[in-house]
Amino acid sequence: MAKQVDVVIIGAGAAGLMCAAQAGKRGRSVLVVDHGKKPGRKILISGGGKCNFTNYDVTANNFVCQNPHFVKSALSQYSQWEFIGMVAEHGITYEERDHGQLFCLDSAKDIVAMLLKECDMPNIMQQYQVEVAEIEKTSTGFRLLLNTEWVECQSLVVATGGLSMPKLGATPFGYQIAEQFGLKRVTTCAGLVPFTLHKEDKAAFEPLSGIAIPVRAETEDGTSFSENLLFTHRGLSGPVVLQVSSYWQPGQKVTIDLLPSESLPEVLDAMRDKHPNQSLKTALSRLLPKRFVEALIERGDIKDKPLKQFNPKELAALGDYFHQWPIAPNGTEGYRTAEVTLGGVDTDELSSKTMEAKQVSGLYFVGEVMDVSGWLGGYNFQWAWSSGYVAGMNC
Repeated sequence: MAKQVDVVIIGAGAAGLMCAAQAGKRGRSVLVVDHGKKPGRKILISGGGKCNFTNYDVTANNFVCQNPHFVKSALSQYSQWEFIGMVAEHGITYEERDHGQLFCLDSAKDIVAMLLKECDMPNIMQQYQVEVAEIEKTSTGFRLLLNTEWVECQSLVVATGGLSMPKLGATPFGYQIAEQFGLKRVTTCAGLVPFTLHKEDKAAFEPLSGIAIPVRAETEDGTSFSENLLFTHRGLSGPVVLQVSSYWQPGQKVTIDLLPSESLPEVLDAMRDKHPNQSLKTALSRLLPKRFVEALIERGDIKDKPLKQFNPKELAALGDYFHQWPIAPNGTEGYRTAEVTLGGVDTDELSSKTMEAKQVSGLYFVGEVMDVSGWLGGYNFQWAWSSGYVAGMNC
């Protein structure tokens, strides 16, 4: 005889636990299963162990999705303010960092503990190290083989996450479930991920590893972000690179304004008036890291000579170069270091109001498994809370 519950949730991450808590509060009997040993693994390592759990400023514009309107309903049903209220209710102290990002003052463990406390009800059960061996549709819902036990439920919620950070146990299982039930998928790739460089660029910039520069970076589709660029042993990283990586396509170049708050021709013109014999290298080293300037000279990208030898046309060309520095990434570091997965279950297959599959009654998808990816800054967690809440209120 199969065990009976109202709701089975596959995945004990941010979205899955949020969904369980809401369904439990409605009096539903809930079983949360996960193939890992413990809940909230991605939460625990996020934000350097401090968990950037949401942002003061959340709109649909902060998400990458083939249907940009899809996120609006869930974000309005459960906004950042509701989650901040829950955090405060549990006595968790937090701080605001740049761009409205909110982090735990103490530890990401506080967020996991809060979610587990919210799920601490007699009608919510959790099981770990569970293999979901089979899923069948029945006339009343679903039948699942969990390890060696059959369980029947009315509603099935898929909260399996994406493919990013495979060390934490990421798998394509959620996409396989979608496929089994005939739901379309948007092609997946790594998002919020560092760039790797072509051989010559890597050789030139690898020695600069650890140097950061505040820049504005723009992709070929016109999307731009202003943040720090970080040189690494493998290529380019830092917040600005992670952000633009979600809008970059292989083979495209990224244009970087290395001096977003200056007009280089004007600055060099003024420097030339005061110190005409000063070299370009010395002048640029007042504005940018010296080692970076030296690397550009060594590559022959710019020519070092006294400022007095530059005519207006050459100064304008320097301005074009530094304000529109072109870099063509070789690729990305992939899912290994990606913070999120782009693509996933096609949102056209789902109700934006409930997260239920339009063609499969009782089947829900929440969080990163679907084609919704947030910017860096707490937006992916907010999507987990919002989509998890909405599914929990309906499953």
